[in-house]
Amino acid sequence: MRFDHDTLPQRVRFASGAAAENLAAEVAALGARRVMVIAATTEQELAHRITDGLPVVHRHDDVVMHVPVEMAERARAEAAAHGTDVLVSIGGGSTTGLAKAVALTTGLPIVAVPTTYAGSEATPVWGLTQDSRKTTGTDPRVLPRAVVYDASLTLTLPAGLSAASGLNALAHCVDSMWAPRTDPINQALAAEGVRALRTGLPLVVKEPDGLQGREQALYGAYLAAVAFASAGSGLHHKICHVLGGMFDLPHAQTHAVVLPHVLAFNGPQAPEAERRLAAAFDAPTANEGLARLRAHLNAPRSLRELGMPEEGVAAAAEAVVAAAPAGNPRAVTLETISGLLQAAWEGTEPR
Repeated sequence: MRFDHDTLPQRVRFASGAAAENLAAEVAALGARRVMVIAATTEQELAHRITDGLPVVHRHDDVVMHVPVEMAERARAEAAAHGTDVLVSIGGGSTTGLAKAVALTTGLPIVAVPTTYAGSEATPVWGLTQDSRKTTGTDPRVLPRAVVYDASLTLTLPAGLSAASGLNALAHCVDSMWAPRTDPINQALAAEGVRALRTGLPLVVKEPDGLQGREQALYGAYLAAVAFASAGSGLHHKICHVLGGMFDLPHAQTHAVVLPHVLAFNGPQAPEAERRLAAAFDAPTANEGLARLRAHLNAPRSLRELGMPEEGVAAAAEAVVAAAPAGNPRAVTLETISGLLQAAWEGTEPR
């Protein structure tokens, strides 16, 4: 056994019902005096409640999926105008992504308070969209200094969206099994993430007002993101970044649709990873385990239902092949990726 593994520096506070207390402790630990709160309009009531008493100088609610460059520039200007010394992001991946875009150019520290299972809060990955093209990269400046997890904050996330967001987290686990920098530690974290998510997500659907399932899902999403942050972006995420940037598709639902097709594509060429995933799913095969979970969650099935035009398949396939990571278990060609995307667009069974 021989590998190099990076463990990212970040504090995690995980406690249901303690978001306000733990957020205040993190802001105090940073010595911050001028807080900029980033939260979408739909999260403003929650944001006001858990930031009450903090030295907030500005509340920014201009949040859009995939972080358009012009939105990032406006947020950076607001941070500078108000003399911000810490960013507090409250919300899902789009909100965290906007905070990262500000930190990328300003170096401001972030304290993230997630309300979905996106996982962006645990990675140094940033993404910006311009002219229908999403550009991603990694930079230690965008990794939040701390994450405040509180499963009670996800109670307002509808069961359907919880399922899609959880499958997005599951995609981090699957990609981490064969991503460019994967190692045994990433794979162990990813396998435990799969176990927690396949246990927690059905409970979220069954008991939307219960905390047990949401805590398991949030825990699994964190493990998934930590594994992904170290292992790097695999084929699945390259595909979803292309689709999101080109067609402005909903992030979590796109991951939920594409994941079974990538697992079926790569799994046979990565038998050890496939066996570990199958064990984590408690199923004969990884594909069967994922199919069972998706059926239980009534997950979205096609890119067509998400609004992608069929004529976009060819252009997307070319962009995916150009962006595909080195070392993918199976050779990535225009023909195979076109077939994968067509099947995902139609919503047919993965081949």
